[in-house]
Amino acid sequence: MKQLGILDSAFINLEHPNTPQQIGGLGIYDPSTAPGEFVRFKDVLKNFEQRLARMPVFRTRLVEVPGGIDRPYWVTDDKFDVEYHIRHIALPEPGDWRQLCIQVARLHSRPLDMSIPLWECYIIEGLDNIPDLPPGSFAVYTKMHHSLVDGAGGQSFMAALHDLEPAPAVDPVKSPMEIEYRYPPLGAAEMIGRAVFNRARTAVPNARGLWNAARGFADTALRMYHSELPPLPMDAPRTRFDNPVGPHRVFDASIYALADFKAMKNATGTTLNDVAVAIISGGIRRYLKHYNELPEVSLAVNMPVNMRKRIGENQDNNQVGSMMGEIHTNVADPIERLHKVHESLEGAKKYIDTPFVDPLKLPGLAPPFLAKPMSRLYVDRKLTRLLPVGSAGVITNVPGPNFDLYCAGARLVQFYCQGLLTPGGALFHAVFSISGTVSISVTSDRDIMPDPQFYRQCLDESFAEMKAACAALAKGRLRPQAKLSDTPR
Repeated sequence: MKQLGILDSAFINLEHPNTPQQIGGLGIYDPSTAPGEFVRFKDVLKNFEQRLARMPVFRTRLVEVPGGIDRPYWVTDDKFDVEYHIRHIALPEPGDWRQLCIQVARLHSRPLDMSIPLWECYIIEGLDNIPDLPPGSFAVYTKMHHSLVDGAGGQSFMAALHDLEPAPAVDPVKSPMEIEYRYPPLGAAEMIGRAVFNRARTAVPNARGLWNAARGFADTALRMYHSELPPLPMDAPRTRFDNPVGPHRVFDASIYALADFKAMKNATGTTLNDVAVAIISGGIRRYLKHYNELPEVSLAVNMPVNMRKRIGENQDNNQVGSMMGEIHTNVADPIERLHKVHESLEGAKKYIDTPFVDPLKLPGLAPPFLAKPMSRLYVDRKLTRLLPVGSAGVITNVPGPNFDLYCAGARLVQFYCQGLLTPGGALFHAVFSISGTVSISVTSDRDIMPDPQFYRQCLDESFAEMKAACAALAKGRLRPQAKLSDTPR
């Protein structure tokens, strides 16, 4: 058995029917590159089964410690059935983009079965009326519990399930049943014994960690007092997106040319990430203004931070932090908004090496018997309304490969990400780049955003406005090219 790390446990402790802690990915594939220009369901199934042999964590299930006195464990599921996890469905008529978004939103709303390996995959056919797709295209929607993987780890999962050519040489990988179980089960008594031992063993390190954290917060507060750090957006206004969320989701997305994003960042001396955030800010501005709900001051968002290079490898599948920054939804001019976003994000990065980057760990520090009831109470009583800080949701940027990928011979032509919602965070944006394109995906609560297609229109209009403004700027003056942002994804 392998015990979950603190951050992985946090996502388990936060699991709730209204806020299932799962992330997803939607890939669309062109079968014309496959042998015979056709892909059967059993071909995709075989492709997944072979590659999952390289990733034992996706054949493991969760085992709770009796009484919830310690973090749970991963144990290899001896009843693992790949055909249960991979399902085959088709869109209802008319099989257009809206129908695909509705289907993905419904699938993403359903909590995972916590008694088996925490992922599901759906092969979706019937994409007959989606513009700009090759004939016969199919989609693959995959959802995974966040305790298994974060954004950066999801790239590894994505790479492991794809080939670099349509018909690669056969890889002699053993089937999952032939590979030794890495995480054999333990008995209840042994788990309790380990829990007691862990508490004794970690008492001094934990006390030292709490002391260091307290010193870190004090040092950070002192630096803020002396203006060595920019002020945090503690007075960000609240909007409909701060409200408690329900169990139902909506999804929509747009795809743009990466060349347009590069032209915009070159014209303004900013970064690709700045451009994406400023476009999203413009979309939020248009949407709230339409409903006469736009605050006069800037909204703020949370942005995940990839901590792998900063803290090194550890036992967590997740190595992610979070920073908060203003996105200047109160600025109408797109160029001015883009520059202000750049300044805000540069300031927010200064908090990455402070304790403020680790709020996601808090639900994982307490034992489950305390953390889970507290999480349920927080959601059920809608205590998010008492938070003093407003957040317009999450914006994450995940860089994908700049080369073609293939699944069972079919080429990946589009990819979109789905995020999780928190009790007071009803809007999740995911920016993903692959093969010369950039997708901006939106996951939200159905009651809070009943019209995701209109919100997508707001994003498209914000993109067009930014592109035109940057093109006009470039004709008069080009600034030195900026380096790509290392804002974590």
